[in-house]
Amino acid sequence: LRMGRGLDEGVDMGPVISRGHRDRVNEFIGEGERDGARLVMDGRRAEVTGYPRGHWVGPTVFEDVTPEMPIGREEVFGPVAGLVRAASLEAALDLLAKSPYGNAASIFTNSGRAAREFRYRAGISMIGVNIGVAAPMAFFPFGGTRNSFYGDLKAQGRDAVSFFTDQRVVISRW
Repeated sequence: LRMGRGLDEGVDMGPVISRGHRDRVNEFIGEGERDGARLVMDGRRAEVTGYPRGHWVGPTVFEDVTPEMPIGREEVFGPVAGLVRAASLEAALDLLAKSPYGNAASIFTNSGRAAREFRYRAGISMIGVNIGVAAPMAFFPFGGTRNSFYGDLKAQGRDAVSFFTDQRVVISRW
């Protein structure tokens, strides 16, 4: 991924919003490492030429994450992926059901049946099947469920169109 100023051509990922948020994301990464999650890719020392004061956090990937670890239990809101493996589809769905959050989850499977069941039973807002991060383009509906959602409407999709559109009803009789 090419990091840089978010409005520049060819940039895939910009900085996080503030120094405080960068520090919080980096604390999560350090805590995950201390808790025994295996750090596969560490984005804490990310730098972007020409932007020395940017709040950069590079892509970070953990394996061997458990639901008891803060990195596997909390929403980080940074470029951090924690891979939690489940022994079965039922175990995976149980993990999701126990979480107070409902932003995104992915399943990797060769089974169409398992993919369909995951899709219908996972109470999650963004579901991925054989895709690493279920984060769609900006025009897709997104907003999370449970504690991952705050407000009355989602920020994209039909809710956003409805919010920014003057709607009207026409009733007529001939």
